[in-house]
Amino acid sequence: MKKIAVALAFIVSTGMLISCEQGNASSKVKKENIEQAEKRDNSISQGAPVISFDKEEFDFGTVNEGDVVETTFVVTNTGKSDLVITNARASCGCTVPSWPKEPIAPGETGNIEVKFNTSGKPNKQSKTITLTTNTEKGREIVKISGMVTPKKKDA
Repeated sequence: MKKIAVALAFIVSTGMLISCEQGNASSKVKKENIEQAEKRDNSISQGAPVISFDKEEFDFGTVNEGDVVETTFVVTNTGKSDLVITNARASCGCTVPSWPKEPIAPGETGNIEVKFNTSGKPNKQSKTITLTTNTEKGREIVKISGMVTPKKKDA
């Protein structure tokens, strides 16, 4: 029984060694991925992008239920490499953000447009929009708030 176990272990380990030698790992690496990684590494060595906002909170005041309020957050890249915003997610489906899909170069600005639909959202409201970025923190948050006057109910 021992001889069979030793022979089986020998066969398995020999098979693993032979299979590892087949194929050259470097031949599987795509040149375009290497070029992108080099660009990214050069960009990182210049310094991470830094995002600055014209405002981080917007109070839309008092509005009537059913109104759609909008605001724009102006972002500036005050860092030394391109700022990339990969996603913008609101804390509620009633809030819809749109953001620049192209990188924002150092010193340049972009707009984060936010629309809030007040239908079915009476009274005090506070919503956040989380931006996924390539900044050092990786996530940035802006907020909207205000008071929604409820619709009068029909008697």
